[in-house]
Amino acid sequence: MDHIIENSYVGELRTSSTHLKSGEIIITDAPTDNNGKGEAFAPTDLVSSALCSCMTTVMGICAEKGGFKMPNSTAKITKIMSTEPRKIKEIRVELNFEENNLSEVQKKKLKEVGKNCPVAKSLHPDINQVINFNF
Repeated sequence: MDHIIENSYVGELRTSSTHLKSGEIIITDAPTDNNGKGEAFAPTDLVSSALCSCMTTVMGICAEKGGFKMPNSTAKITKIMSTEPRKIKEIRVELNFEENNLSEVQKKKLKEVGKNCPVAKSLHPDINQVINFNF
């Protein structure tokens, strides 16, 4: 399989990841509560954000395949860490959709697909995923 990301440790608890196909770069910093500067996303922030991004992406695919429009959305994502061991304990996602005319069947399908996205299924089962859909 081809490499799709190159990652470099650049010092001072900072990394740089480059998406090779697009050239896009993501910088991460250790958070302030773990010896870092907190001037960029922490790696655990990206995991939390990835959950929401994956959910809405697969929901969009579902809508396209189902012949309806996926409403635009915004989300608030909250990551809760445990201390012993230091890890993500819970990810809360509150998805707010613009006004729409989705049927109850369409909403149910989108929720089902979103909650079963690849990132959701890849996260350790000890990570509590609290997902709220506000249609």
